[in-house]
Amino acid sequence: MEKALVTGGAGFIGSWVVDSLITNGLEVIVVDNLTTGNKKNLNKKTKFYEIDIRDKKISKIFKKENPDYVFHLAAQINLRESMKNPIEDANVNIFGSLNLLDNCVKNKVRKIIFSSTGGAIYGDGCKIPTSEAEKEEPSSPYGIAKLSIENYLKFYKKIYGLDYTCLRYSNVYGPRQNNKGEAGVVAIFMDKILSKEELMIIGSGNQTRDYVYVKDVANANMFATDFSGIYNVGTGKETSVNNLYEKIKKVMDANVSMIHTPGIKGEQMRSCLDASNLLKEGWKPKYNLDEGLKETIEYFKREN
Repeated sequence: MEKALVTGGAGFIGSWVVDSLITNGLEVIVVDNLTTGNKKNLNKKTKFYEIDIRDKKISKIFKKENPDYVFHLAAQINLRESMKNPIEDANVNIFGSLNLLDNCVKNKVRKIIFSSTGGAIYGDGCKIPTSEAEKEEPSSPYGIAKLSIENYLKFYKKIYGLDYTCLRYSNVYGPRQNNKGEAGVVAIFMDKILSKEELMIIGSGNQTRDYVYVKDVANANMFATDFSGIYNVGTGKETSVNNLYEKIKKVMDANVSMIHTPGIKGEQMRSCLDASNLLKEGWKPKYNLDEGLKETIEYFKREN
């Protein structure tokens, strides 16, 4: 049986990746420091280690478990926080990742699948939908760190032969997303509506994003064991924040007031990914936005 080590496997996206891997017959080991992850997300068939990816002791886990694949999802995930504290962002997202890459080489890991970002790597001047051929111009430390690891992966492949696939996600949403914090606008909107609280939209609300369902992202990770390179993961469809609010309000049959707050300097106005290259590899999103929102709402209603 092939074995996969998943960093951040107790988190929102990571836990769905774990479920997908187990469904497809892999043995899974999870490492997570539970900063944003939650033990209740863990699949009971996994072996779990509570540890930070920066910890040198992680080498013992690699040596003991000897994984075939590493799915690297652990990260400092708050883009706005990265702008406030770029040193801490680099400490986790760059130095923590390098600690993993070194261990992958030392333990002859077959391939690493890296969760990168599409929204934060491409600039505002790109063609929409944006393909992997567009110039990378990250404007946040979070995006800079993700692009840095992509470049380190090129180095590790050239010098050490470590195979890799980078998956550049658009805006991922779905069940298990943190509704109290970082960047999950879908989860935050649903939580506010269920709590009957006023919704705040930053800026005009005309900012567009490409919302991709978490189960489709997990499926892309499973597919990524079969090919190498850099791939966008998205739907190719733009949805404004205002339109997203209207969709969620309609599905939830809610009447919650909304206010607009001042915009954030440097925030991207349009983000939408062209995933044609991934589609050619056989991946295809199974959920449209309405279907994904319906499942997500049902989850938050159960959890509320």
